Amino acid sequence: MKCLGVAFAVEARKAAASQVFRTITWLLLAGLGVLSGSLVLAVQAGNEQVAGQLGPLGALDGWPLLIGAVMQIAAAGGLLAFGVAVSWIVAREFADGTITGLFALPIRRSTIAVAKLAVFLVWAVMVALGLTVTTGLLGVLLGYGLPTYESGFALLRLFVLSVFTALSAAPAGWAATRGRGILPGIAATIVILVIAQVGVLSGLGGWALFGAPALWAMTPGAVTPVQLLPTLLASAAFAGATAVAWNRLQLDR
Repeated sequence: MKCLGVAFAVEARKAAASQVFRTITWLLLAGLGVLSGSLVLAVQAGNEQVAGQLGPLGALDGWPLLIGAVMQIAAAGGLLAFGVAVSWIVAREFADGTITGLFALPIRRSTIAVAKLAVFLVWAVMVALGLTVTTGLLGVLLGYGLPTYESGFALLRLFVLSVFTALSAAPAGWAATRGRGILPGIAATIVILVIAQVGVLSGLGGWALFGAPALWAMTPGAVTPVQLLPTLLASAAFAGATAVAWNRLQLDR
């Protein structure tokens, strides 16, 4: 446990000093806020093309429109951002050529991998909280007033969706380890996004792997909590597989 704490502290310092994590954080918070706010203003101005692109959300107004737009963007854009982040934190030693130095440390490599994923998860929860607060502030600035009970519950779903989106990027960490680089992790993130989209469009509904959290967030009555388990279990399995892959790393391969 002490070794895990030391590894976590080291990885946390690396992430805090990383330009990659800072850039992704600002893109998720400021970028999503500006983009969703622009879409909402366009719909309110009567832009039928934007309203059509938003689908059923285009017929809404106020808090439901804003939160729905953020959810729709965060489900896809957030997955790509989290995929890049987890790929970087897992595979940065491969990219920097410093992976050999980890073999000399008195800490198991699987422990280092767990610490990396733990730092990523803590950061993702903080980003999810920041995105939720930013959305709430944006709604107030747009003149919607303080959130009602329904809007508050929708903001809570946005937070949960953001966390689930980060968890859904776990396979990217495994791919980055197996491919010994950041690019395989990014490629895996794209595959995850395709799997989620195909699952939803194919009519699987709440059983769509990696797509169920977005459906639950936007239409909670259409997805049961049990249907979120496959995504959670798959994420946990890939996180465990990443730790195992790190434990089996060899210098010559």
